[in-house]
Formats: sequence, C-alpha cells, structure tokens
Amino acid sequence: MDRTGYARGTLAPRQGMEAEVPAVDMPVWLSMADMMGAMGQDGGMQGMNHGAMGGMQHSMPGMSGMKMEGMDHSAHGMSMDKSQPMVRANHARTEYGPSVDMRVDMPRTNLDDPGVGLRDNGRRVLTYADLHTIGGPLDKREAEREIELHLTGNMERYSWSLDGLEFGRSTPVHFRYGERLRVVFVNDTMMTHPMHLHGLWSEVENPQGGFQVRKHTVSVQPAQRVSFLLTADALGRWAWHCHLLYHMEAGMFREAVVA
Repeated sequence: MDRTGYARGTLAPRQGMEAEVPAVDMPVWLSMADMMGAMGQDGGMQGMNHGAMGGMQHSMPGMSGMKMEGMDHSAHGMSMDKSQPMVRANHARTEYGPSVDMRVDMPRTNLDDPGVGLRDNGRRVLTYADLHTIGGPLDKREAEREIELHLTGNMERYSWSLDGLEFGRSTPVHFRYGERLRVVFVNDTMMTHPMHLHGLWSEVENPQGGFQVRKHTVSVQPAQRVSFLLTADALGRWAWHCHLLYHMEAGMFREAVVA
C-alpha cells in the first residue's frame, strides 16, 4: 500500500524479452467512506463514532499533518449503490477499551469496490462482485444462527484484535457440529484484513443476501461489512486469523472450535 516497491513478472514468446515497467501509482488517501462506511458516502460526518476516533489524525503513519477538511470527500470514485442495505453494527462491550481506537456504526456493504488506491486508475480491477462460484452453495440450508465479529485495532499502539480482544485475551468461537450459520465481519479499522478460517468453507453473500462465491479467505475492506455462510462439518480446533501475518502476530487471531 505504501508504493515503495513492486514485483514484475514477464510472459513472453522468447527469452530475454522485457516489457516496459509501468510507473508506480501515486499514494491515495483513504476516503471518508473508507473510514466511516455507508455514512461517509455523502461526505457527512454524522456516521462517525467520535468517541472512538481517539486522535485518528496522529494514529496513522503519515497523517499527523493532515486536516479532515482537506480530504477528498467524494470517496475517490467509489461505486456506492444507494439501494444497498444500510445496516447498523453491533459493537461488543470489549471494543470499548485501549485496544480499539475507531469504530464504524454504519459499515458499507458493497462488494464492487476495488479498494483504496485501485479506484479510477484506468485499469479494470477484479472485485468480489465479479466472482461467482458455479453450482451455488454446498449446503442449501438457511442459517440457524448468526455471529457478528468486528475486526479491530489501535494504530498508535499497533495492536490488532477481534472484538477488541487480542489472542491470549480472547475465548474460542464455538460451532456446533453440523450446524449452518452466518458469520458477519465488520471492519472497524483503516486497513483491509484478509480473514482465513482453516478447515471450513466460507460462502460469501452479496449485499442482498444471495450466494456469491466460495472462499477460504475473506478480505474485508476498511469500514466494510461482509457476511458469509458456513457449515461446521469438520470437527476440531481451527485457526481463524488475518492473513497479513504481522496482524496475526499482533493479535488478530481467534480459535474456532467445532464440537
């Protein structure tokens, strides 16, 4: 994300052929929608949980001199469908502590956003809205219950967590063997988190609740809400963590138990 380097791969018919290396994209500030979710679409501040901002301007590297009024409130070309459902987040009591410096009350639900730095760059960028798993869900049952988990952190302390609890302070998430359930992730942070659940398939839903794509790792963008269905069909203890491994090491890890 910081644009300080790149990797290049070359596909060519002959040895030694090289294409011109594209210029590195310019860094892009997070938009209001990246920080505030659905309520940030119109540039308004009403959806921001001010009590949780905790010095946001100095908690992110490189933001110490940035003024909120200087930001581009247009969401940088983000595709925002006003017809998409607006859902209020349910914050756990454990989020109100030193491990959390920001909370999003009205997360955005769209899956067609390439993400910060990839919007309006002249290239087509693949999104979850473009992905469709053929054949539909493996399990046709509706969810029997729902679990909402928040991806949380404190940029100044540089700790990462689920529901404000780093691994070691948290208890396992328990699934009943054979049950069908819905998991809702709400990202309360300013970074994308690819969440990997070992052992079980995650079947991502579109904003209207229909089946979209089957994944092992579900990426959740800043201020975004993503839901998926899973069937607890594998007995055992499973790791559930952010696949940015330095986030995992800093606490964004939870044990899932199927019994």
